[in-house]
Amino acid sequence: MTLDIKICGLKTPEAVAAALDGGASHVGFIFFEKSPRNVSPQAAGALRKAALGRARAVAVSVDADDEALDAIVEAMAPDMLQLHGSESPERVAAVKARYRLPVMKAFSIREAADLEGIAPYRGIADRFLFDAKPPKGAELPGGNGVPFDWRVLAALDGDVNYMLSGGLNAANIGAALRVVSPQGIDVSSGVESAPGEKNPELIREFFDAARAAFADDTALR
Repeated sequence: MTLDIKICGLKTPEAVAAALDGGASHVGFIFFEKSPRNVSPQAAGALRKAALGRARAVAVSVDADDEALDAIVEAMAPDMLQLHGSESPERVAAVKARYRLPVMKAFSIREAADLEGIAPYRGIADRFLFDAKPPKGAELPGGNGVPFDWRVLAALDGDVNYMLSGGLNAANIGAALRVVSPQGIDVSSGVESAPGEKNPELIREFFDAARAAFADDTALR
């Protein structure tokens, strides 16, 4: 088993290069105006070229309509769409059919009961992403640098394909991977010097910590 690592919220060639040089399986670009990581479809299209043949480019949107998604897909040519809003199962199915791309559906988690929400999406979404519920008053659905109690994921069926997100960084990824065994991990604010400003050194540190923890965890299982 390998561990997918997604660096999300990329905005600069330097950050993309650090993610790719570290061996990212996925690179994410965010299309949400309230986010400090927001980029235009055209900028993402230029940045994602470096990932061709090296990593899957993921377009992250929040309750985007067809017009917005059309512009993103045309300009960026993503390999995958990540829906990070309140999109219904029917909307996820419609997006998959319209763009013929795999879709990852994000869910905000605080307690085990929150996992019940994935049931209608199973067999529709290609993958899930479990993020922490935003703090009260937060404008962003993700990227808030807040972890959740990873132990709640013990209630998941073993065949659920998911990425773990929410407040991950080099200091805590080892603890996370000792508790859960996701197929992938996703980091954004945990490798930033300031909101929206990726730090290449923090990206490298995250890769080192994640791979060391994954190797240790795999050896123990």
